[in-house]
Amino acid sequence: MGSKLLNETKAYSLNEINSIIGGILNEVQDNIVIKRISPPKLADEETLALALSEEEIENIADTKARAVLVPLGVTLDNISTIEVERPRLAMMKLIHLFYIPPDAPTGIHPSAIIHAEATIGKDVSIGANVVIGRGSEIGDHTKVLANVVIGKNVKIGKNCLFHACACIGDFVKIGNQVILHHGVSIGADGFSFVTENPNNIEVAKQEGQIKTDNKQQQRTFKIPSIGSVEICDDVEIGANATVDRGTIENTIIGKGTKIDNLVMIAHNCKVGENCLIVSQVGIAGSCVIGDRVVLAGQVGLADHLEIGADSIVMAQSGVSKSFAKKSIIFGTPAMPRKEYVRQQKNIGLIADMLKEVKALRKEIEELKQEKNQ
Repeated sequence: MGSKLLNETKAYSLNEINSIIGGILNEVQDNIVIKRISPPKLADEETLALALSEEEIENIADTKARAVLVPLGVTLDNISTIEVERPRLAMMKLIHLFYIPPDAPTGIHPSAIIHAEATIGKDVSIGANVVIGRGSEIGDHTKVLANVVIGKNVKIGKNCLFHACACIGDFVKIGNQVILHHGVSIGADGFSFVTENPNNIEVAKQEGQIKTDNKQQQRTFKIPSIGSVEICDDVEIGANATVDRGTIENTIIGKGTKIDNLVMIAHNCKVGENCLIVSQVGIAGSCVIGDRVVLAGQVGLADHLEIGADSIVMAQSGVSKSFAKKSIIFGTPAMPRKEYVRQQKNIGLIADMLKEVKALRKEIEELKQEKNQ
């Protein structure tokens, strides 16, 4: 209810909306006031209905809205429309119009703990129970919401937004316009260990099998991470995602990259600019991801791999080798998509091939019997 009331304070004419989204306005009725957006079936007279798909266009017949956003070329009678060439882009602009940002008043909440040697920029918002360590710097206009923990000697740029309970480790560098969602962990130690003698994993990698039956336990030594993490400008990282610090050099997330919820990026990784990394992706240590790469949901990358720029790794692929730029990758083990499709077609032919083989065997046996007679 509160959210709806807040939305009610924002009202626009169709002309104002069209000037922002850059569409073609076909106005049937005058003086239409838009206070919210929704799908056609949920819209009322003060709602701009979003009919961006064939299904939603069919639902316009049941709408109470007096105005509809539609794809270019869709014409309707008795209802005002705004036609747009890229409906999803127009929707993004509309959502920004009606978006209600989190409460983050300028100033420092009295419960925040800020080290005396930390530096806080102009017009910064520091929420309840925030902790900021020694030597850290917070850039102008940055918003740090409740319960965020920022370690020592962290450098944070301007106009960032850190949602509740994000944790940022020591020596991390974060650029401008970075968004961290709830529970993000930046700069935890990498998962890096060593044993005094070669363990089963090392032996298996070198020799392709586990030869010994040695039941004597080895001590596993932790390798601390003395590198850090560098998050470049305009990066967004989703809830409960993790980016581990490098063992010696920094883990780097390139400018403009967007990372979904529940993503794991391990130590020493280098992620390029303007990548899209979707939920539940796991990237093992020391991988290099080129610019504009898309890693779809639940993709897994083994360590020390390189994915070339402009590649797409399709959902649930298990990647165990490197791929060149502009690759489209699918499957487990992952391979070029065309090869995967070819193999799947061949699998579909196996049943028929088996029938033919059985028939040929039967013919051969019959010929043998005839010859023996």
